[in-house]
Amino acid sequence: MADGQLSTPTHPTPRTEDDRLDRLRLVRSRRVGAVTFHRLMAEHGSARAALAALPSIAKAAGVDEYEVCPLGVVQAELTRGRAFGARLLVHGEADFPRTLMEIADAPPVLWAVGDIALLNRPAVGMVGARNASSLGVRMARRLGAGVSEAGFTVVSGLARGIDTAAHEAALEAEGRTIAVMAGGIDVIYPPENVALAAAIDANGCRISEHPPGLDPQARHFPLRNRIVAGLSRAVIVVEAAAKSGSLITAKAALDYGREVMSVPGHPFDARASGCNMLIRDGAALVRGPQDVLQALGATAEASPEPDMRLPPLPGPAAPQRPLKEVALLHSMILDRLGPSPLAEDQLMRDLHVTPAQLAPELLTLELEGRISRQPGGLLARAM
Repeated sequence: MADGQLSTPTHPTPRTEDDRLDRLRLVRSRRVGAVTFHRLMAEHGSARAALAALPSIAKAAGVDEYEVCPLGVVQAELTRGRAFGARLLVHGEADFPRTLMEIADAPPVLWAVGDIALLNRPAVGMVGARNASSLGVRMARRLGAGVSEAGFTVVSGLARGIDTAAHEAALEAEGRTIAVMAGGIDVIYPPENVALAAAIDANGCRISEHPPGLDPQARHFPLRNRIVAGLSRAVIVVEAAAKSGSLITAKAALDYGREVMSVPGHPFDARASGCNMLIRDGAALVRGPQDVLQALGATAEASPEPDMRLPPLPGPAAPQRPLKEVALLHSMILDRLGPSPLAEDQLMRDLHVTPAQLAPELLTLELEGRISRQPGGLLARAM
């Protein structure tokens, strides 16, 4: 499922530090996004000329008293980024990702920490649901390990669920992974992935097109998704609802001429509806790492499914267990169950709980009609 061609933004390579500062001022100026930045550079030939033209362009569009981004603002950004240990990569320079320079809405600048050489090596993107099922997490881990062992870098967005599983599996397979941030390079979101981000800094790379210190906002996530797609030779969607950010990533990958692959799911599971739609529309069906590697023209021995390593539940089971902990456990159980039956002992391993902790909560959820038991000790979420 690869199609579509975009014109590649072309403009001179920055040659001086002043030129780099001008480009940073241009992209940080109000109403200048990636596409507008490249258009201005193409029309005016340099960032300095584009900055000079911006006020008159804004006035023609009905915006009076327009001011470009002050020099002091970008100087403060550079100071903060470098103090964090991040490096600024500018579009057109040798260390900027070549695959991103192929797309029309390429980020003009990137902040990066870790091994920036990974940004120019073959990569596979993996995205999916934040509230991933147990089967979805296991598949993401299996795929992450398999493509890593074949030499590909795993690219994802550091989100909960599928993203986290993909990053972790790549690192555990002694492979490499790239995390694309939705906020500033020094703002880890979600907060529980601070340790994972540190591991990626040591054995991978994190990048962001936003200024350091910026908290992620809703509009940033689609922007992040296009970078995941642009960096990757192929994008795999593991679990995705019919309307989700993962499908935005798949659409961007298709527009960029990348391969789009999808893991099928149960028709009754809303988390699989987007994946099944992609397969219906021509995405390659993925059953395991070999399907991905075959589509990419690579080969590797099938890798064993990695062990689950999910966060432990808070506190022991007890009759007086706080309602907040009970609600959290119920939520975790329901998140990991779907219409496809799952063995009770597998759920217990996934959640890192004992039979005594799990059994009474399963009974409660069963009496409430939220889960159902099936022959052979299997559990499924009631639909």
